[in-house]
Amino acid sequence: MVTQHAVVIAGGGPTGLMLAAELALARVEVAIVERRASQELVGSRSRGLHARSLEVLAQRGVVERFTSQGQAVQNVAFGQTLLDLSDFPTRHNHGLALMQERFERILADWVGELAVPLYRGCEVTAFTQDDTGVEVVLSDGRGLRAQYLVGCDGGRSLVRKSAGIDFPGWDASISYLIAEVEMTEAPAFGIRRDEKGTYAMGKLEDGRVGVVLREEQVGTGDAPTLEGLRAGLIALYGTDYGLRGATHVSRFTDMTRQAASYRDRRVLLAGDAAHVHSPMGGQGLNLGVQDAVNLGWKLAQVVRGVSPESLLDTYQAERHPVAARALRKTMAQTALSRGDARMEAVRETLAELLRMDEPRKQYAAMMSGLDVHYDLGTGHPLLGRRMPDLDLVTAEGPRRVFHLLHDARPVLLDLGERGALDITPWEDRVRRVAARYQGTWELPVLGAVAAPVAVLIRPDGHVAWVGEGTDQGLHEALARWFGAPRVA
Repeated sequence: MVTQHAVVIAGGGPTGLMLAAELALARVEVAIVERRASQELVGSRSRGLHARSLEVLAQRGVVERFTSQGQAVQNVAFGQTLLDLSDFPTRHNHGLALMQERFERILADWVGELAVPLYRGCEVTAFTQDDTGVEVVLSDGRGLRAQYLVGCDGGRSLVRKSAGIDFPGWDASISYLIAEVEMTEAPAFGIRRDEKGTYAMGKLEDGRVGVVLREEQVGTGDAPTLEGLRAGLIALYGTDYGLRGATHVSRFTDMTRQAASYRDRRVLLAGDAAHVHSPMGGQGLNLGVQDAVNLGWKLAQVVRGVSPESLLDTYQAERHPVAARALRKTMAQTALSRGDARMEAVRETLAELLRMDEPRKQYAAMMSGLDVHYDLGTGHPLLGRRMPDLDLVTAEGPRRVFHLLHDARPVLLDLGERGALDITPWEDRVRRVAARYQGTWELPVLGAVAAPVAVLIRPDGHVAWVGEGTDQGLHEALARWFGAPRVA
């Protein structure tokens, strides 16, 4: 017997979970297929969130669940140069130190509250698609049918490969062993660098030591071992510091690839399935979460028949350039991690530049995701950018802008004469909020911008239209993003 779902997501990591939450909030019946029997995650992965990811979670009203379990930190860096966000115009002018395992568990709890079914302990092994949907085969023999299948199944994505989507890019030039170990001797904590790359040791909980070692040769597909780790320690440090065991050993490389297309008809890709790169700069998890928030409301509207299928084309148009830029910046940082004299001179020069105010702001905004600007046309600087979380006065009392986005619906924020903007043909889809705001409109890097009379905010928090005294272009923007007007 085949079980029906509107959307099936392959992969229950950060991207898959976030996408499931977005679809559930939009009242779309979605299910996740996850090979792990539980949400337990072994070993070191992402260690934190950047500012824009925190804003995204605040838009959904759940950010406190995460901030209460982590620590606010200035975690944005480029080429080992820390970039301070504390003067940025956002409530989250910092990152969050939070291990990926904890992040996933909190996210999974939220998805559970939204009643999203999970097929655990199995994975997608095959699928076929036709004009009306996708037949999905699971490793335990069960079958699912969905209108759409989304591959959030990592860099080796079976969904991407089976869809025949090319994955061009660059092979690995360096590989690293990363481990959580026990040692009997005092480790050499800190970061070191040689002509080939960087290696480091850091203190973990329970007396364990986190180790990152560059390998002499680019790692093969063989699973890394404790003995290989021991040999690496001796080669780089001259001793293994009494290495007696490891709770986790894995390998990562600077392989950099991006899917040529994020969509093949009814199959889509997000997160690592769409782009892989070095972990330099901590971009991976954050890119995936933001992919999900961009895709979720669009896919929901197509599934519900509100918007035509062509709306899905804007997912790649908007997110592919963001990831392409991130990939190039991680490649640059991998080069900067090498320690020969020439690269040391480059690194010192770059550090001098990034200590200047404007370069710091440019790169901090880029690395934190606060500068993402979708090309939605010309006009007001807000158009295509994230909406600031302003303190508003409404008929229901004080409200923050992000409070208005908790249910993942679009919002027309009317700051002019009450009733001047008519959105009756879209009132079943778009929430209109009359409000007042006293204060400066300020964006990261750009600074203060002219105060608009109204803004149309997409569910992902990006501005789709700006009113500067008239309603010119409003109905066109409503139709473009939220479907044809309803006929009375």
